[in-house]
Amino acid sequence: MNRVFSGIQPTGSLHLGNYLGALKRFVEMQDDYECIYCIVDLHAITMPYDPAELRANTREVTAGFLASGLDPERCVIFNQSQCPMHPRLGWMLSCLTPLGWLNRMTQFKEKAGKKREQASLGLYGYPVLQAADIIGYHATHVPVGEDQKQHLELSRDIAGAFNRQFGVDFFPLPEPVITGEATRVMSLRDGTKKMSKSDESDYSRINLNDDRDTIALKFRKARTDSEPGVTYDAENRPEASNLITIYAALADTSRQAVVDDYASAQFSDFKKALTELAVEKLGPVGEEMKRLMADPGYVDGVLKDGAERARAIAMPIQDEVEEIMGFLKA
Repeated sequence: MNRVFSGIQPTGSLHLGNYLGALKRFVEMQDDYECIYCIVDLHAITMPYDPAELRANTREVTAGFLASGLDPERCVIFNQSQCPMHPRLGWMLSCLTPLGWLNRMTQFKEKAGKKREQASLGLYGYPVLQAADIIGYHATHVPVGEDQKQHLELSRDIAGAFNRQFGVDFFPLPEPVITGEATRVMSLRDGTKKMSKSDESDYSRINLNDDRDTIALKFRKARTDSEPGVTYDAENRPEASNLITIYAALADTSRQAVVDDYASAQFSDFKKALTELAVEKLGPVGEEMKRLMADPGYVDGVLKDGAERARAIAMPIQDEVEEIMGFLKA
């Protein structure tokens, strides 16, 4: 069976973009693939952070995984720091990765901004650790959003470089899985910006732990435009088009089908229908997250069991890597 690996950073509340762009697809894939889903806490420390928040956010993201429908009996759920393969293989792969490849990574430039000289080595080398995350499990498929596609291409390059340098056919080249209508969910306040947990306005996003009334309020307040009809035009109607995309993803249909269904409706009527659909689909997720967060012992147990299963897969692969690379084991 093909193996899937993907992960989410515990750097703040999960939001609708995480759900539609990642978690919903994670759930859909768990019946057809061997799935390994990771809370990537080692990636979360590449920027300044609070240790207590890291622990709390790790539990919250795990609760979000479970509340969205991931079954720990059918997939592996764990936090990255609990499997030693990740940093060990990450270092070994970093010794095979040319600086030129890393210099092309756009996310480092975006996150470091004008403070590039003060940015950490971890932030710069983050894509190499991400490559270790993926190929260290011999993953064949990786569900990703558009913003991570470049990093996955680097993972393929690094896997190929390892195979060529040591004359082996050891690491598979992972394939991206970019599906669905909502591979990029935009802000509810500005349709030209991606929905983000770092946005100052809480009304810009739907948090997965929002209650039903809050979800409804945020969609009612979502920015649109003065055009009356329901038409998809991402360039000229970014906010309206974003809402159409969200509806399509929540309803498991296409944007065109949504436009066709509401062709004779006013946009206000469509927005009301979207609000009702979002409350129906997302309300139970937030309620289940709150229930799980009230039982941290259960959440920690899921992570502990998942870490044991992850190590059972990853460490034999890591042992083979070290044998191939010539490390002596006394």
